[in-house]
Amino acid sequence: MDARAEIGRRIARQRRRRGLSQVVVAGLIGRSESWLSQVERGRRSIDSHSVLVRLAEVLDVDINQLTSEDTGADMAKYEGSATIREAMLQYETLPDVINSRSANDQRPRLTWLGHELRRTNRAYQATRYDEAGRLLPGLILAAERACRSMKGDEKRAAFTLCSLVYHSATMTLNRVGEADLAWTAADRSLSAAQMGDRPLLAAVSAYRLGYVLIRQKRAREAEDLAVRSRDALAASVRRPFPLVLSVQGGLCLVAVTAAAARFDRAAVDRHLASARVIAAELGGDRNDFWSAFGPTNVLIHEVSAAVSFGDAKLALKRGEPLDVEHLGPGLLGRRAQVSIDLARAYALQRKDAAAVNTLLKAERLSPELVRYDAGTNDLLTELVRREHQASTPELRGLAQRAGVV
Repeated sequence: MDARAEIGRRIARQRRRRGLSQVVVAGLIGRSESWLSQVERGRRSIDSHSVLVRLAEVLDVDINQLTSEDTGADMAKYEGSATIREAMLQYETLPDVINSRSANDQRPRLTWLGHELRRTNRAYQATRYDEAGRLLPGLILAAERACRSMKGDEKRAAFTLCSLVYHSATMTLNRVGEADLAWTAADRSLSAAQMGDRPLLAAVSAYRLGYVLIRQKRAREAEDLAVRSRDALAASVRRPFPLVLSVQGGLCLVAVTAAAARFDRAAVDRHLASARVIAAELGGDRNDFWSAFGPTNVLIHEVSAAVSFGDAKLALKRGEPLDVEHLGPGLLGRRAQVSIDLARAYALQRKDAAAVNTLLKAERLSPELVRYDAGTNDLLTELVRREHQASTPELRGLAQRAGVV
């Protein structure tokens, strides 16, 4: 049996194992029933890595269970991960914990730590991930040192800042595809929040951790964590104030993304409805805890979910008129994400020229997001494989800058 026929046979077997019809699976991956039938019978090959990835997600299997071939292009390597990992692995203050008499007298100034943390988060939200990666190692070491050396109220403040530093590390590492290291950072942010007796920060840690779990293909666990954390936060206050509402809303959007990854449209609609209610109560777009939660971000997640379901028509209906000017000026990542999702929607409709032009717009906003984002990497790979140079003359250069070719 040749490779094409073997892959088709595996797809058919996994589809039947899940009790899904060809119509349902084809719809979820944005292809026709006839196309899927031909693939399963070995009559045609899958010429798109992103479609193969989507098939694996729909069928709830590892991609290697469908094919052992390496069909994707290498993603750009994030150089900052090595120095961040080194800082996290130093455990510099551990000797002081074991023997307090050997304690180092170095006491980082908390005002400096707070200032540098804000600088790092601004870099992240402006999608300057390389800059954030250069700042984070020093912040991590200083935050750990502060937690060990401070006393009284200052110690609680140090744990608060430490939790926030690890929030920053989590979202940066997860964004550039370093999910395992991001998970460790998220776990440390939660521990610091607990040590500092900051329940709201613990909820923020759950928000960050949820996106890491989605990246690790643990969408069900991410959705459950987000819902439980949202409900616990709601029950912890009588009258929620804006910071609480922002975190509750952010947790709803984690649940939206997780449910979309599981292709559960009913759950997506339910979580989106909850997010809309909270956004309306909040009354506008905010950026509490660097979450960018508000009505605009709810719409952005609705567009992303529609693309995940292969519903290009809905994604374009919601996304094309979306006004991102309501977002803060530094939120380039959120703005660029809209363009990336619209490009994916155009590609689903085989409107490759529109997809390339929209990706070029995203690149102008955020070259580092285009370079490091896995979904964009897959999209560019697909566009290059079916390239029609006359209609997409700028595609090859874009793909080269993103490290796809």
